[in-house]
This record gives sequence, structure tokens and C-alpha cells, in this order.
Amino acid sequence: MSKPRSTANSDAGSLERALHLVRLLATAGERGFGLTDLARLTQLPHPTVHRLLQRLQLQKMVRQVQATRRYALGPLAFELGLAAAQQYDIRGACHPSLLRISQEIGDTAYLVVRSGFEAVCIDRQEGPSPIRVFTLDIGSRRPLGLGAAGLAILSDLPDDERAGITKVVTPLVLGQGKLPEFEFLASIDSCRRHGYAYIRNRVTLGVSAVGVAIRDALGQTIGAISVAAVDSRMSQQRVASIARLLHREAKAIQRALKEGRGFTYD
Repeated sequence: MSKPRSTANSDAGSLERALHLVRLLATAGERGFGLTDLARLTQLPHPTVHRLLQRLQLQKMVRQVQATRRYALGPLAFELGLAAAQQYDIRGACHPSLLRISQEIGDTAYLVVRSGFEAVCIDRQEGPSPIRVFTLDIGSRRPLGLGAAGLAILSDLPDDERAGITKVVTPLVLGQGKLPEFEFLASIDSCRRHGYAYIRNRVTLGVSAVGVAIRDALGQTIGAISVAAVDSRMSQQRVASIARLLHREAKAIQRALKEGRGFTYD
């Protein structure tokens, strides 16, 4: 026996509001949101938001941080994310952009994603330039902030999160990149001002790279796309041109992720 239409509509509305809360919490990170914040962002009454949060807590989709009384994603969200990761591969959504970048620029383009305090290369596309630079192998890892892609990711994170990660990765970056601390911190500030990361001879002598962060459909920083080439091919004018192209393709990737286009289903 089917439910009355009014009841079905009510259930659908509750589901939509609950999912809206989950999406908001997905953008909040570990700090989470307070009840007042969530009521303001959803434009729902406090009692309604509180009731929905309690139901989500029962299902372990949401948890309340005892020290702050703020709300954050719960363990079920993590478990579902792991399950979804086995089915959805963002390389399919990003590969058309890598192909366009490599063909238009002529040099190798890379797709890098964040994994904790590290940047992991998951795809690359070679360009037609006779002088090819391979600074990253698929599967290789670096501390966030060392390469152009990792620097773009680190610089694009929210202030509190970026500050905490910078403290952890700075010794690693200084050791591997062989640069003074002030130069590393200045490169983060420069990336935030200009909207793209640029490194020269930091990882490999004679090689420069440009990187731009990519975000998911919720606006969270998940990775970066980058281009590497020999220093002689990286004039100031060309660096700016590459950065514009990377920004264009970063927006295309975000649209593709939002629309679910190009996913590889395993």
C-alpha cells in the first residue's frame, strides 16, 4: 500500500534537507559547523536542523565534537566514501583536460591528488615537445608543498588547515627541496596572491613547473593539475599563459565532477 502523497512529499523534503546538511558538513573539515551556523546556511529553523542532525547522528552520518559541541561528518560518511572510491575514478573526468593541456602547451601535464600530507600523481599526459620532462611517475608521492601541484593544493586549503599542514610538511620540503624556510613560506604566499604555483629548480635542476588547484563539486580542494618543462621553455610570459590555461581546465574539471561526466566505473 503506497503512502499518501503528502507523507511522501514530506519524506522527500526531509531527505533533501538532511542531504543539504551533509553537503555543508563536507565543506567544513574537522572543525565542523555549529547549530546556529547550519541554521543560517540552510535558512531552516533551529529545531528543524537539530532534529535532522540527531537523526543523522543515529545513523553515524554525523557526529558531534564533544569539546566544541560543533557538528562534523561521522564515520559512516567515511565508510561510504571508501566504497564510492572503488566505483568512481576521477581520472576519467580529468583526462580530457590533461590531453588538451599537453597538446596546447606541448609539454607534459600531470594530475595530482591530495592524500593526507602528501601529493600523489595519478595520471599524466605527454605533450608533443621534443624535449620532454618527466618529473613525476604515476603513483609517486611528495610532501604537500614540494612540487608545483602540491604547492597549489597546500596554498588553496582553508587557513586553519593550511597552517597546521605547513608545520608538518615544512621540514620535509626543506630537506628534499634544499631551500630555506623563508623561501618556502614565501612561495605559499605568492601562490595565494597569484592563484597558481610556480617553482623553478626546486625538485629537479633545470626544470620549472606551474600548478593550479582543482576542487570538487562542493568546492573542496582535492588535487591539482600541473605542467613541467625545462627552464628555457618557461619564460615569464609563458608561465602566465600556462597558468591561464590551467585555470580554464580546472573549471572544466569541476564542472565535469559536478555533472558526473567522464567517471570511470569499475
